[in-house]
Amino acid sequence: MKQREHRKFIRYDALHLLDYIVLDEDGKTGMYSMGRTIDVSIDGLKLETIYPLKANTHLLLTVGLEDDLIDLEGQTTHAAPCNGRFVSGITFLKITKNGRRVFAKYVEAFRKRKMELAQQNLEAAE
Repeated sequence: MKQREHRKFIRYDALHLLDYIVLDEDGKTGMYSMGRTIDVSIDGLKLETIYPLKANTHLLLTVGLEDDLIDLEGQTTHAAPCNGRFVSGITFLKITKNGRRVFAKYVEAFRKRKMELAQQNLEAAE
């Protein structure tokens, strides 16, 4: 049975390192750690970490995309263990216009690359 897609935006597989800081209810900084993106969209990302994050956790994140570093604030929408690590869905709460522009450019470039690879696979199969 096919699962229903709940996302507003299509996400493209991507793998980038990032760092994050957990914020408490008062906005004070807590645990600092690193993780990696599993996929990314214009409005959020999937984050793999070695520490579990609870749903609705606020985070300050710094994501590196090529030569750009993007600082943003996000919130976990869900979190689950996966192969000895933890995967969380993150929705962006605050991101600069430049950060959103960089993400949009990256998502579009990744979409085009994915289409090119699919075309190459079709041609190779013929």
